[in-house]
Amino acid sequence: MTVTVPPTTAATPESAADFIAMDERWSTHNYHPLPVVIAEAEGAWVTDVHGKRYLDFLAGYSALNFGHRHPALVAAAVEQLHKVTLTSRAFHHDQLGLFCRELAELTGTDLVLPMNSGAEAVESAVKVARKWAYRVKGVPENTAEIIVAGSNFHGRTTTIISFSTDEVARADFGPFTPGFKVVKYGDAQALEAAITDRTAAILVEPIQGEAGVLAPPSGYLREVRALCDRNNVLFIADEIQSGLARTGTLFALDAEGVRADLYTLGKALGGGILPVSAVVGRGDVLGVLKPGEHGSTFGGNPLACAVGRAVVKLLATGEFQERSATLGAYLHGRLGELVGRGVAEVRGRGLWAGVEIAPGGPSGRVASEALMERGVLCKETHDTTLRVAPPLVITEAEIDLGVDAIASIVTH
Repeated sequence: MTVTVPPTTAATPESAADFIAMDERWSTHNYHPLPVVIAEAEGAWVTDVHGKRYLDFLAGYSALNFGHRHPALVAAAVEQLHKVTLTSRAFHHDQLGLFCRELAELTGTDLVLPMNSGAEAVESAVKVARKWAYRVKGVPENTAEIIVAGSNFHGRTTTIISFSTDEVARADFGPFTPGFKVVKYGDAQALEAAITDRTAAILVEPIQGEAGVLAPPSGYLREVRALCDRNNVLFIADEIQSGLARTGTLFALDAEGVRADLYTLGKALGGGILPVSAVVGRGDVLGVLKPGEHGSTFGGNPLACAVGRAVVKLLATGEFQERSATLGAYLHGRLGELVGRGVAEVRGRGLWAGVEIAPGGPSGRVASEALMERGVLCKETHDTTLRVAPPLVITEAEIDLGVDAIASIVTH
């Protein structure tokens, strides 16, 4: 069957409607974005094609922790663009070792496995954990299991959605990859009951973002660590959204005084400039990989490493962790004023909050659209929750602007 595609019009799009119509015609409909077309951005603000400014209250789901076009990150990217951007891993380059050393020193880990997207980092950690189980723990070949938490979000690859509990993410994409057990998030007893001598790892988000910024009960993460220690199981912490200063500490786990064996990192590691991800952790675990067993043409490329090094330098000062802790307390205080006045609950930590809209209020989508009309960009998750995650460069006055806009939407 031959499909006739209408010819592209010569006219250059000018209005938001033009750009949206072009997106709808030519891009696959796997997203449902708000009807705003962003053309420029700086700090905590974006500007659309008509010149209207909006406060960014989402920060690319933590990819823009340092704001849009942070000068140090842009400078690092521009400098590297004038040198070399890609070699593939067929050759060494002068940025890789520096990036890996500096990231390992920042995170207190032994080795770094650089990749591109967050989903790639999670896939890599899964592969490493399985090989470690066979080569080190002695699990019989092809029987290793990884325990995960219900309501998780670790990405959208076929393997990752195999252990998702979100039917929207799973429907019509089977058959699924075996080797995973799902238990209730925050339930240490269920976790303990699921462990067997074939368990390679426990993979968990310290705070679940897509589920609505859900934090587990106090002590749960310490119990995960203890269960791993008692049963010779790896603890893999997915800190792709929660890490790199988002919650007021370098890792969300740090607030609990807990260390993981492997961490998956992404989003903010690329500074909002390009995709950069990594698995960092114990040398005896990541060390199971040998040449030819895993790789990525773009993973650890010179441009990514240069930007990643600039991100590490920003984090090494502690400034952004402190901003997130201090301004996060202010954000949660302001949002807490809305509880009982159109908001049922506020969850989260640092500059990260899940605002649960009370019954009778607008849906999350309607609330997001109304906020857009008021000049604040936010996004819903699971119909009734607004996910608030502004850039860490935001000010108290800008927080007030965003919270006041939310109040005008939900209070009744």
